Amino acid sequence: MIPRYQTVLFVVLLVASAAMGVALWQLRERAHQRLLSSQDSTPTQAPEVAPAEPATIYVANDTDGSLLAQVQQLPLPKDPGARARAVLGKLLDLYAAPDAGHPVPGGANSIAQVFLMQAENLDGATGKGGSGGVSSPTQSPATTDPMQMGPELAIVNLTGAFAAGHPSGIETETLTVMSICGTLHATLPRVTEVRFLVDGQLRATLAGHADLTRTYLATEAMPTEGAR
Repeated sequence: MIPRYQTVLFVVLLVASAAMGVALWQLRERAHQRLLSSQDSTPTQAPEVAPAEPATIYVANDTDGSLLAQVQQLPLPKDPGARARAVLGKLLDLYAAPDAGHPVPGGANSIAQVFLMQAENLDGATGKGGSGGVSSPTQSPATTDPMQMGPELAIVNLTGAFAAGHPSGIETETLTVMSICGTLHATLPRVTEVRFLVDGQLRATLAGHADLTRTYLATEAMPTEGAR
């Protein structure tokens, strides 16, 4: 025989469990309705996609040590820094392709950031190459006021993985640097000088040869087609 008090306790627990189940089901339904209501009231916005436009990229070729201009249709943002990063990403994607004439691993992710600033704000330099230092890549960006536009310096921040994986050699490293400079100048003509960082820090060379401590004149990387 089951004691009476155990029977009563069992019935009470059974009723309580059923009541809790009903309450939880009601709470779940209310939460579901609130979720549907919030989704219905949230306006749907299509993601913004930059329109494709022609961009000139200077692509290196190891066979004859040349830089050849290629016109690519790319979705380019309006922001100059993002625009520069997009074209350089495409350039490095070409180098990472299996059939690249200048094979360099890494691709677009090798460009961490591209900073733009007025060239004359750096140690008084105005369009002159040299060893002028870069105090910080977080200085004020170049002005967008057409009345105050002048020569710009681009600071290209490469990733450490890209530098570590870049083939070593004076010619192959120089071709990479020059193609980056030429592509930047073709995309943003006001960029007259280019400096390089690796993981946000100054680095002596790219992979043992090409000097990354100097300021490069972008116009020096604008060859006649097929010229070295």
